[in-house]
Amino acid sequence: MRPETDVTEHGLRHLLDEWDPIGVEDDAQGEYDCMLAPLLQQLRDGADQTEIGDYLRHELEDHFGLDPLGLRPEAMASRVISWWTAARPGR
Repeated sequence: MRPETDVTEHGLRHLLDEWDPIGVEDDAQGEYDCMLAPLLQQLRDGADQTEIGDYLRHELEDHFGLDPLGLRPEAMASRVISWWTAARPGR
């Protein structure tokens, strides 16, 4: 794996851990790692905030079994896009 990929994954993991929609990050390190590769691929492919928000909403509902209403996937998508714009490799 390339060093910039490690840095990118680490940054995205940090964002997801801060969001912690299921409230377990203190007890279950890496709980959201299942979303890293798909999100990074979407970002590399030029996904916009709506697409990222849709993905996060889908994961909350279908993978984690949560109601996304109070978890604000659209706000998290905005954070992810802002982070990607500032941190992406090869900028």
